[in-house]
Amino acid sequence: MKLRTLIAALGVLVIARPVFASPDKPVIALANAYYGNTWRHQMVDAFDAAAKQAKAEGKIADYIVVNGDGSVAQQNSQIAELILKKVDAIAVDAASETAVNGIIQKACQAGIKVVSFDSVASAPCNYQLNFDFTGYKKQEAEWVMKRIGGKGNIIQVRGVKGSAPDNDMYNAQVAVLKEYPDVKVVATVYGQATASVAQSAVANVLPSLPHVDAVLGQGGSDDFGIAQAFEQFGGRYSDKMPVIEGGGSTDFIKWWGVQNKKNGYTTISMNTTPGIGAAAFYLSLSLVKGAQPPKKMIMPVATVTQDNLKDYLDRPSGMIVSPTYTQVWVDKNLLAGK
Repeated sequence: MKLRTLIAALGVLVIARPVFASPDKPVIALANAYYGNTWRHQMVDAFDAAAKQAKAEGKIADYIVVNGDGSVAQQNSQIAELILKKVDAIAVDAASETAVNGIIQKACQAGIKVVSFDSVASAPCNYQLNFDFTGYKKQEAEWVMKRIGGKGNIIQVRGVKGSAPDNDMYNAQVAVLKEYPDVKVVATVYGQATASVAQSAVANVLPSLPHVDAVLGQGGSDDFGIAQAFEQFGGRYSDKMPVIEGGGSTDFIKWWGVQNKKNGYTTISMNTTPGIGAAAFYLSLSLVKGAQPPKKMIMPVATVTQDNLKDYLDRPSGMIVSPTYTQVWVDKNLLAGK
């Protein structure tokens, strides 16, 4: 087992030890509640890369990264430790929209700037850097419903249990499904936004289900796991796979390309971008430096369709489609005009 994986399994990954900060060289921290999927790994890597560059350029004194096991209790404890370390800002990918609000309020009261992002917290003092989960998931689910002609059987694969994104995306899909009475949800499982978990969850229910026409997922590489489950099952799906909602996994996109060449298979992929880790870092740094952005900010999502599929087929395996965000991008898109 790789050291990084082992440490993550224990619930905490600490990158760098903070030195004493000065007004011009702050210490920025990341408190990430869950580290169990490709998306979160990539997000942490994006934060880490941005922080390393900023430290090398003398813009920060140091930085800290802590990863949790998905529990509120552990994230509350980790943020409490960051408060004791007197960091200047904390970027929080939250375990819960509400259950970490108390510790975030304590951080704010201690003079620490707090940005919750991706899985946001609703503490009044914190800044939210979010995605429009409801909007893009409605758009994607609508495309899938039309692709199957507004009727048939579907599976819903939910994401990280208890997280704000899971609730938002699931409810967005439910809202679309209400408009299609001839579409029946024959199973709902949790895939934890992870290929292996999603594959196992879908594989476990497939033998007991009628023919499945489509699958609505949530991203984080669950799409490829879902596809693998149907390929493993074979049978009636050998020649015609269901319409699987893509979540930005490069492995899924490559699989889609192969399927399209074989039989014309097509779908759509929309995903939140793990590069937000870098955006959260630069936003946190900007807040320490005195920036006054809106309390709530929205990040763009990445979209792959049959028209631009070829542009993504050569991306490395094991990744999630995402741009790289810079301080210039944050200044222009999040801080401009404020």
